Amino acid sequence: MRNGAIKLDDRDLRILSILQTEGRITKTALAERVNLSPTPCWSRLKRLERIGVIEGYRAKVAIKRFGLTMVFMEAELESHRAADFARFEAAMRERPEVVGCWSVGGGIDYLIQIMVKRVDAYQRLVDNLLESGVGLKRYYTYVVTKPIKEDGQLPLEQLASELAED
Repeated sequence: MRNGAIKLDDRDLRILSILQTEGRITKTALAERVNLSPTPCWSRLKRLERIGVIEGYRAKVAIKRFGLTMVFMEAELESHRAADFARFEAAMRERPEVVGCWSVGGGIDYLIQIMVKRVDAYQRLVDNLLESGVGLKRYYTYVVTKPIKEDGQLPLEQLASELAED
């Protein structure tokens, strides 16, 4: 594998695949599903955690139950010095409404995922960012009207076959 990627076998990938959808599965049930006894399965799981393949375990919270609106924002900064990027990124980390922020290549600088109760709360956030001196030059807003796919699972089997070809 390239770029110092770690080697995972079929059982490792099966463990990861199961945990992506069933994070609360018992260790015994996980071992049965991957056709291992509990101790070797536990060893594999601990190894995957130790080497950073598994970063943590989380609950998927149903945003619709909270009546939240998801907004994506494309953001362009006024200036592109390292300090400007650092200031903007620090501001994004401090805002609880910002649940995702990615630096991207292309015509914009950042893609930002924001969760708010109402669109006017989003606009207040934007107004605050524009006035706060974080360097926001231009932004484009996309309000999510209907989620189509949001499982957030990696296509492990596909990635494994592609890596094997490399």
